[in-house]
Amino acid sequence: MRRTSDSSGGDTGLRSGPGGSPGGARGRAAGTRSDSGPDGGPGGGLGGGPGGGPGASRTAVRGSRVRRTAVRAVAALAVTAAVAAVTAAVPARHGGPAHPPGSTAKTPLAVGYGGAVASVDADASAAGIEVLRRGGNAVDAAVATAAALGVTEPYSSGIGGGGYFVYYDARQHKVSTIDGRETAPRSATDQLFVENGQPLAFADAVTSGRSVGVPGTAATWQTALDSWGSRSLGDVLKPAERIARDGFTVDATFNSQTAANQDRFKDFPATAALFLPGGQPPAVGSTLRNPQLATTYKELGRKGINAIYRGDIGADIVRTVRKPPVDPASTRVVRTGDLTAADLAAYHAKTQAPTHTTYRGLDVYGPAPSSSGGTTVAEALNILEHTDLAHADQAQYLHHYIEASRIAFADRGRWVGDPAFEQVPTAGLLSKGFAASRACLIKDDAALTSPLPPGDPAHPTPCAATGKAAPTTYEGENTTHLTVADKWGNVVAYTLTIEQTGGSAITVPGRGFLLNNELTDFSFVPASPAVHDPNLPGPGKRPRSSISPTIVLKNGRVDFAVGSPGGATIITTVLQVLTEHVDRGLPLVDAIAAPRASQRNAAATELEPALWNSPLKAQLEALGQHFTQNPEIGAATGVQRLSDGRWLAAAEPVRRGGGSALVVVPTR
Repeated sequence: MRRTSDSSGGDTGLRSGPGGSPGGARGRAAGTRSDSGPDGGPGGGLGGGPGGGPGASRTAVRGSRVRRTAVRAVAALAVTAAVAAVTAAVPARHGGPAHPPGSTAKTPLAVGYGGAVASVDADASAAGIEVLRRGGNAVDAAVATAAALGVTEPYSSGIGGGGYFVYYDARQHKVSTIDGRETAPRSATDQLFVENGQPLAFADAVTSGRSVGVPGTAATWQTALDSWGSRSLGDVLKPAERIARDGFTVDATFNSQTAANQDRFKDFPATAALFLPGGQPPAVGSTLRNPQLATTYKELGRKGINAIYRGDIGADIVRTVRKPPVDPASTRVVRTGDLTAADLAAYHAKTQAPTHTTYRGLDVYGPAPSSSGGTTVAEALNILEHTDLAHADQAQYLHHYIEASRIAFADRGRWVGDPAFEQVPTAGLLSKGFAASRACLIKDDAALTSPLPPGDPAHPTPCAATGKAAPTTYEGENTTHLTVADKWGNVVAYTLTIEQTGGSAITVPGRGFLLNNELTDFSFVPASPAVHDPNLPGPGKRPRSSISPTIVLKNGRVDFAVGSPGGATIITTVLQVLTEHVDRGLPLVDAIAAPRASQRNAAATELEPALWNSPLKAQLEALGQHFTQNPEIGAATGVQRLSDGRWLAAAEPVRRGGGSALVVVPTR
């Protein structure tokens, strides 16, 4: 079954300051090697690539761009040190076990032929490379990578969650998407998180069966494989099944995430048995195995996704949600959910057209609602197109980026929800005319005040903020993102999630995976009693998401693709990476690493330490901007097609312990 869409244009580069993710680079296992890649040439190493810092990436990125002193000055030394610290050439390894724990260091940059994979985890990226080496395409490799992340990044992803999948078909020059967002039970009402007339405390709602939506990840995988893949689900699950069975090496990030959830995890015996061996977080350097998940993946591959949506795995999910298995000694009040077998059977992943806008001659595609990512990134880009960001100084660039984000989030909050339930003016939010009516609110010498009232896409009024203002509701910040390209030029940008770090904290007994708490992405009550909230719960409704996997085309072919985890900060992370690459001339790996700011129609803009401690903060405060500090915003990955036909894969050098960028046949 084929999907709808259209196509066209893209551009280049990136960099960032260390957000201070706990725990340094991960030491996880690599995949198998072959003696030659699909494009011929030497077998190369899974972790190859140029292995240098930002300077190495500049030589690889197509074209020469003007680099402004102010841009390069911000945290340049910090970035160079961060990239150098985690960019080590990986020695070739032929034969032997596929995933011996701790065999491969991470690198945030790789360049070469045959395809590319970038994710947060070395095992997961290697799983995707393994599939590409065996002749699979980008879709096959993306599913393999995602399944491996379900093992090694179980607090961010897995078959207990959902996500959004964006695909570029090189043969048709067409971009399509899959909405694999979780859905509320059919019994859900707008009072789902209200008790005794008051909204539940967020923490109480999260760690409960009530927060669990119908998982969409497995349906997304099968829909993608049926539509564009070349391998069976069982085939592409094999690398992840092997990692789950044989284990992976625990790093400091995994250890710290476990420790942060220890009080929740210990209250659920199945979760504690898996993630708290001996009652404590697994030690850094130890091997964590998940044989239950290996068995679950094997069953899923053998029986297909009906094992979840109409079979035994689904029955176990329903039983767990309706009666969460809590330790009898626990004093935690864990609310039950109302998920049913009928809810699972009714679920489908939606194949649909992407959002589309043009920017500086490029074509930018993202996920349409129920995600707000595509519309909000596009609206902000349309607003920023009215300013010459390439020649602005760094303070003015950041000021305009912050203000465009503020405006786009004001409109997102008022208009975007699940289009099956809400009248979402997608075309209006994407229109250049509406953006022009909003762009003139921005002044060079003064900041806007939040919450900013929304505009009306149906009746754009220049420079007017005529609606009633409502604050931006909270959205959890943990997801994971992967980006994949193959030798044929097909590209996948895929962001998947279980919402909170650790999701609901409830592991399905005997199955080895955590359940999501995605329904807490709904507004518990209207953000403002005077403003219609399109994101209230409803029967079968998808909660609004900020997931923003983005593919950028230039002249109908992929130029680059990027995405990030981070809840509502996903939108601002993707927007900042895009503008710093396209407008400011930073190479992709540098734009991904660059210090970030995030404004989401809030009183204060969040800044990472590298910006907080820079002179830019005072310059922006002089314009009326207000700030709070956030130690880490997002954790992006991307791929880029270079002018000589090579692929560049880029990942974070530091955030979340650093990412893993791999290519099939590395070159220098």
